Amino acid sequence: MNKTITMILALLLGTAANAQTNIDLGGISADPKAPVEVSADNLSVDQDSGTAVFSGNVVIGQGDLRLSAGSVRVVYSDSTGDIAQLLATDGVTLVTDSEAAEAATADYNLTTGILTLSGSVLLTQGASALSAEQMTIDLNSGRAQMSGRVRTVFQQDGNN
Repeated sequence: MNKTITMILALLLGTAANAQTNIDLGGISADPKAPVEVSADNLSVDQDSGTAVFSGNVVIGQGDLRLSAGSVRVVYSDSTGDIAQLLATDGVTLVTDSEAAEAATADYNLTTGILTLSGSVLLTQGASALSAEQMTIDLNSGRAQMSGRVRTVFQQDGNN
């Protein structure tokens, strides 16, 4: 049975309030060790806590991955001094060559390569759209899972 039919059946048969589905997001992958470029209107640094806060039109780039938000807190590793985590708030947009996602917040753990979008997540892949309360993406493999009342619209070839 192909993936689309399996996914549709899982969505139709799942009636629980917290439905879950796995999505293969081949386009959403990144190298968590690649350089991270950040641009923003403002920067505030707290040496004591090892954090920096970028605010106002924040855009983060890492390879083909682009993330924008109103504010992003950067947490540095105590042991290496490298960026360990990015916490984005105030409306988050994630864009790659083939997908786009919107959410209220994002938590990107560069150590594990896990990106979690939360709060009214909307993912578009071409003409198809999926929504949920949370989406967790393993950027190393491109695999993702959506949870919390998952809804979808699949556009089929020939239904244009």
